[in-house]
This record gives sequence, C-alpha cells and structure tokens, in this order.
Amino acid sequence: MTWWSQPIAPPSTVAREAALRRQSVLTKPPGSLGKLESLAVTFAGWQGRERPILDQIVIRVFAADHGVAREGVSAFPQAVTAAMLHNFAAGGAAINVLARQYQADFAVVNVGVVADQIQHPSIVDALVAPGSDNMCEVPALSRSAVEHALSIGAAEVRTTAHLFVGGEMGIANTTSAAALASAYLQLDPSKTVGRGTGIAEAALGHKRAVVERALSLHRQYFDDPLETLRRVGGIEIAALAGAYIGSAMRGVPSLVDGYVATAAATAACRLNAALRPWLLFSHLSAEPGHRYLLADLDATPLLEFDLRLGEGSGAALALGLLRSACLLHNEMATFESTNIAPQGDPQ
Repeated sequence: MTWWSQPIAPPSTVAREAALRRQSVLTKPPGSLGKLESLAVTFAGWQGRERPILDQIVIRVFAADHGVAREGVSAFPQAVTAAMLHNFAAGGAAINVLARQYQADFAVVNVGVVADQIQHPSIVDALVAPGSDNMCEVPALSRSAVEHALSIGAAEVRTTAHLFVGGEMGIANTTSAAALASAYLQLDPSKTVGRGTGIAEAALGHKRAVVERALSLHRQYFDDPLETLRRVGGIEIAALAGAYIGSAMRGVPSLVDGYVATAAATAACRLNAALRPWLLFSHLSAEPGHRYLLADLDATPLLEFDLRLGEGSGAALALGLLRSACLLHNEMATFESTNIAPQGDPQ
C-alpha cells in the first residue's frame, strides 16, 4: 500500500452532534445564520470538539513550470513563473496581502521552476525537476517525479494547523488542469478549457486543440488516477494533491482554491476517496471547467466572485467567513444564560 492510499480517519460525529446541540440553544432562531451554522459544525467535527478554533492557518503556494507552455497556450511567457517567485518573496502578490491579513504561516514551495534557485526565507527549495515535460509529446512527469511531488506536498502540512490552504503558480497550469478535468470526468476540452491568463478567442481554440492532442496521446492510461496525474498533470498540481492527502491524515482540513487547486483535489480524491470529508471549497472560478470538477466532488463553493488568479487567493478570501462562523458559534450567548425563552416557548 502506498502512503497516499492509507486510511484517513473520518471527522468526529460526536463533536458534530455536540456542536449541533449548541447551535440549537444559541440566542437566535434556528437556522437563521444559514451556512455559517453548518460551517461551525463541520469545523467541530474536524477538530473533535464542540467549540472549534480557527487561529492557526497554513498557506503554501506550490510553484512549477510546464512543458506544455511551449505550445503557446498562455498569454504570458514561461519566465513569468520565476518572476512571480520573486514577487512572492517581496510580499507583493495577492496571496501575500491576504496571508498578512490573517497572520497565516505562509511560504512558497518551489517544486519545479525553470530558473536558478531563489534564496529567500519564504521560498522553500524542494525542486523535483526543472519543469514538467510537454504532455503533448510524452508524459508530463516520470513515475518517480510524481511520487516525489506528492510526498513534498504532504511534508508541508503542520499538525498544529487548524486549516490548510493550498495555492499554485505555474504558467500554462490551467492547460494541465483542463486536461486532468477532461481525463478524470471524461469531458470534451470544449467544456474544460478556459482563458486562463486571459488569452484571446483565437488562442482559445488552439488551447483546446493542444489539450485534445494530450488526451489522445495518453487516453489509454486514464483508468489509473496516478497515471493520469503523471501524464497530463504538473509538478505543483501533484504536490498540492499530496498536501491535501497529508493534511487529512494529520487531522487538518483543507480549504480548496480555484480551478487548478480543484483539479489537484480531484486527483487526490481519486487516489484516496476517504479524503473528501476533509475538503471545503472556497469559490467558483471563472474558468468554465471548474463547475464540472465541483459537481463531480459534490461540492458547493462558498463564494462566486469571478476569480481566476490562483495562488490560493480565492481560498484566502473566504477565511473571514470561516473565522466568523467559528466565533459566532463559540461566543454567542445561550438562551439559558440570558433568560430568553427559545422561539415558541412560553414566556
């Protein structure tokens, strides 16, 4: 048995039931806080206690280049991946701003950027390979590379964390995400390929054709979820999948970001189905294939803001809602403590 297929304990039903009982006696009409109530109960199950805490947040952005970028599928050159690593190190990216807002434990994990290594305290040097290969010609990753990437992702999880947020950076990675979505869900690229970095209409048709070429080359292997990830995925996508599985094995839930992150979560759930109860989905991306992945995972996202940046930014944007859900659950008064009669009870 591989490490990523080992058993994952389910969330605590005892803690969930205790949290539900607490919700029923808080000074509000039943259900009046809507999804905030169910979020608090879900966190209680994850943490195994009636009153969950959301203080320690770990954010990791996995970065890697993609060989399929040579097919001209992005509006930006491959060198932008390395340039963004410098931006992350300088604290200037969107995810940096949001990580500071929530005082998160933040780092970028370089698992496959085609550039000289960037030395900075917030950049973890964990190079698997200098980018993936072109999936239109050969498998994107070797077997050892995909297994190494999965392990690196899992190693970035902290057992003291209350929540893990994974992000990604890699020019052309929406092409890999679309290929994974098509492969896992058996969908035509017309449904899974989007504009990514903002390509024009003419380039969109070319991007679909590139994904179709990759699917045609590797289709015979798509009955194996790991082989699918190896052939049409990416190094940072595999690392993110490993992080989700490793988090759940340590009893830490993950908040999933957008299209690329959800493709990684889909791969992870194919590798270990017991992972799914430990995942929460932050938002619906503007990428058209995202909704299909969410539907396959039976996931309802918290937000719909037409985001398509990646980096973990959409997930970080939802952190305020999650923290509010826990605080309301923990700090609101009960009917008994205030001598207020519950709705429908005699005064």
